Amino acid sequence: MSILSNALSGSNAAQAALNATSQNIANLQTKGYTRQGVQLNAVAPGLGSKTAGMGVEIGGLLRFSDSYKSQQMWRAASELGAHSQTQPYLSQMERVMGDDQSSLSHGIDEFFKALNAAGVDPVSTPLRQQVVTAANSMSQHFNSIYNVTSNQRLSVRQQRDALLPALNQTVANIARLNQGIAGAGAVGTNTSALVDERDMAIDQLASIVSIEVIDQPDGSRSVSLRSGQPLVVGNLSGKMSIANTAGDPVLTLTFGQSSFALDDTKVGGQLGGLADYDKNTLVPLQQSIADMAEQMADKINTQLMAGTDPAGDPGIPLFNFNSASTTGMLQIDPAFQANDLAFSSDGTPGDSANLQALIDIKNQPITLTSIGSVLLGDADTQLVGKLGIDSQQNQALLKTATTIRQQSEDDWKSTSGVNQDEEAINLVEFQNMYQANMKVIAVANNLFDATLAMFN
Repeated sequence: MSILSNALSGSNAAQAALNATSQNIANLQTKGYTRQGVQLNAVAPGLGSKTAGMGVEIGGLLRFSDSYKSQQMWRAASELGAHSQTQPYLSQMERVMGDDQSSLSHGIDEFFKALNAAGVDPVSTPLRQQVVTAANSMSQHFNSIYNVTSNQRLSVRQQRDALLPALNQTVANIARLNQGIAGAGAVGTNTSALVDERDMAIDQLASIVSIEVIDQPDGSRSVSLRSGQPLVVGNLSGKMSIANTAGDPVLTLTFGQSSFALDDTKVGGQLGGLADYDKNTLVPLQQSIADMAEQMADKINTQLMAGTDPAGDPGIPLFNFNSASTTGMLQIDPAFQANDLAFSSDGTPGDSANLQALIDIKNQPITLTSIGSVLLGDADTQLVGKLGIDSQQNQALLKTATTIRQQSEDDWKSTSGVNQDEEAINLVEFQNMYQANMKVIAVANNLFDATLAMFN
């Protein structure tokens, strides 16, 4: 009887829909879960048949996803990863260099204040000793901040090195899931859980580097860097490593028998953000601090050697500069004494012509790697100003990236996320559908019993 088979197909379809709804409700709080549904198709009657139809069939399981929204979410993850990794370093550097007591400006100002004070009595031993003390304090300011930049460079590289194993593991995991999805899909198995796991792995990878994702006909996804180098193709995966060649380490991608040297400042994500900060902000800043210390020390030493000390002897250098030193790049010569300060230009007692020339050094230009030519007295202020601008720009980009990421997640949830109210409605509707079909089966049984009774 068609009425019985129709009702039976309807109850089976309702049961399948209820199963999908229960799965959605069970995963209401599961991160990355994509809601599912059942596609129901009416079964048409056969040729020549005068019946209304042959019931309903399950056309397939649906996975509510939008590839465009997923791509947008992954791109947002890359931008957020790049700026979020950079900001803590920028904030620390800005805080250290802008501090009133530990800044380079404070050390330089105190040194030149001591020189000005010595002008009152150029032969006064306490005032001359104050100059030497201020010079030593200034050198410690330079050494301290230079060491902060060195420590940051070390931290950035350690953090970058720690990201590579996670990246390689994620890439290998995506390739493994590609293989599982292609195999399961070929025999008609529901692959939604595997696809969800793969999407979460891709999202994690997108946070580390910027990627492009292409869907393949067999259900697998090919993943490449934004610059085009392949990371995953089918069940094959690449591997990133650091090649320690001459000079700076080089980021290398190996895929199959091919190797690609990468510009790590262009790979995006956390890895690209760290490299960009290291090479385009931190290294120029560190070199500028060294430039400032070296040129200032050279100018002061040269001017001191042009004068004479109280005993009438030629002046000697005050500073030793060595950027490769492990104890500090700028040091006071250990043998230097207060009476070695050559404040006189001609040996006349009380003459301070050379002292005035030393004081004038603060208003002389120096050339720094990151900002070009600038007066010595303004150099630190401009370095801190540039660092502040970089920090503010990154904060603005971080805020924008955070907003875009949140919006992309909300867009994804609007299509793929489980809505508790919607699932509750589906639960009631499919329950009613099931009960209605069971009622039809009961009616069909009554008709069948009545028909049999006619022959008794």
